[in-house]
Amino acid sequence: MAEPVKSGLMQATEIARQSDLRQSSNGVHYTAFGENNLENADLARIVQAVPATIASSLGRKAYYFVPLTLMDKPLDLEASLPLSSKSDDSDDPMIATTYTAELSDRAICHRDVRLAGTAGTAHEAGIDGVFISTRLLGDRFALAFEFFINVSHAFVDIAGIPKTFSDLVWEQAVADVRGETSRDAFESRELSKAKNVKTDARTLIDEKARNEYIEAAFSDAVAIYQLSLAIDFEYAELRERDYPLLAPKALADRLRAVAKLFPPNEGYEFAIRYKRRS
Repeated sequence: MAEPVKSGLMQATEIARQSDLRQSSNGVHYTAFGENNLENADLARIVQAVPATIASSLGRKAYYFVPLTLMDKPLDLEASLPLSSKSDDSDDPMIATTYTAELSDRAICHRDVRLAGTAGTAHEAGIDGVFISTRLLGDRFALAFEFFINVSHAFVDIAGIPKTFSDLVWEQAVADVRGETSRDAFESRELSKAKNVKTDARTLIDEKARNEYIEAAFSDAVAIYQLSLAIDFEYAELRERDYPLLAPKALADRLRAVAKLFPPNEGYEFAIRYKRRS
């Protein structure tokens, strides 16, 4: 494992060069670096939750779990880097190998970095590294969800959206089911509804807005499904202030559809449990 520089900052590409990637049994490549307060068993459990049918599409992705990924390069701190680590490449972010409150104010949840390949490995042509800030996310729930959101978006970009799911989600939208699973899904759904124009007893749908909505809804559902495999959580924990959560039954229907498409790996269970009102 690489030794961090004295300032506690390293560039992402340098961490990638000096780190040994692990490969989970489902095929996902990942590693942990720095003082990230992660238990190896917990991280392995989260990564292995990605269904093999999804993981098979992530061959050119590698996930780096680091304390903090900075949104910019602090000029005052860059001077302490060794010359070999300095770069003018703005796409090579700085990584804090330890946590400080000052650096956390400059951090973001994750950053995608194009990494050069290594001769004699399965990634000679290069990989896309995703550097996830473990100390910024705060707890296991937030960390897992951030990881699964990244996985789901990468998967959807490659595999697309099954028609069965598209039909289900659009039926729910037409039925005006309450709420959504993310801000992107909520806003694109509202936009698609706002652009519907009725003419001659027909409804003309803005296909661009509709497709953006369905893609967001599918990415959300795949992420939430994986989260449910990795940890137990209350649905209310997904709530954000600026939009209402999707009605529980509608979400359950989406998750069941995703579970049929991507069965859990061995050792994981998909279950939806409803609490009875007292």
